[in-house]
Amino acid sequence: MNQNKILMGAAVLCISLAMPVHAEVPFPTIEVVFQAAPRERIWDGRIAELPFDVNDFVESGSVIMRLTDTEQRASLAHAQATLEEGQARYAQADQEYKRVSSMHKNKTVSQARYDQAKADYAAASARLSAARSGVTTATEQLEYTLVRAPYAGIVAKRHVELGELVTPGQALITGLSLQSLRVNVDVPQSMFRSVHTIGKAFVYVEDERIPAESLTFFPVADEVANTFQVRVNLPDGRATLYPGMFVKVGFVVGESHRLLIPADAVVRRSELSAVYVVNGDLVTLRQVRLGRRYGDSIEALAGLSEGETVARDPVSAGIYLKEQSGAK
Repeated sequence: MNQNKILMGAAVLCISLAMPVHAEVPFPTIEVVFQAAPRERIWDGRIAELPFDVNDFVESGSVIMRLTDTEQRASLAHAQATLEEGQARYAQADQEYKRVSSMHKNKTVSQARYDQAKADYAAASARLSAARSGVTTATEQLEYTLVRAPYAGIVAKRHVELGELVTPGQALITGLSLQSLRVNVDVPQSMFRSVHTIGKAFVYVEDERIPAESLTFFPVADEVANTFQVRVNLPDGRATLYPGMFVKVGFVVGESHRLLIPADAVVRRSELSAVYVVNGDLVTLRQVRLGRRYGDSIEALAGLSEGETVARDPVSAGIYLKEQSGAK
């Protein structure tokens, strides 16, 4: 049975970093205001496993397997030698053709001698072109002995051993790519329309909230469970996520207003959560009850009212409060 977790809506408001005109404290403050934050419904999901490459992290394009290449290297060496010979013969034929052409213009050699030099030059040029093609082909054949990682990932399993004979189409290595992870979630039919219409979701891993890159909706419902499958596509390079993990997925189904404050403005002491409230030059430490975190902000459920000002830097505010208390 899925463990559904409901997040009642919220809309994120802009936060002004400017200090009130009447404030006289030597640290930045912020006015507490209602903000818009997404209202979400959360269901369990699983990271889909993707096939890739062997037990360590592999960069894209790295050689992950090298096959025996004695024959291919010999073919390449032969092709390179043929190319060198062709270049030498071409240079000789080119020089001879230029010399005979000059003499032919001066009427000092026969037409037959000129035709022969011209033919020798054309033949040498053709042999040189063929030699270059031979080197290209031999180089490609040598490259076929290298198995390269098509993209970055982590090797999961090796199917062959050193010295084993392999054939085309045989499985060699299985791996995992962490660049294109996704989460599959079964969404109740009653919520599918809202989820599909808004098309926004977040993946929760401990205290981390990861926005989905995109959503893929499967158009056929499960007749037994009355659910639709939704694929949540994650941004590339999420090093904290691995195939097979269970995570929470929050789908945005609407918005409501929440009183949000910067998370770094909160002071935590054991079980106590508090903020420094600023009124002019008067600073007080006030306990607050907190709700869900939204990126760099967190909801204040109790202890604050809209329009009040809190210190952005609780350390500086604490020092200031002690100094003011000592002065009195």
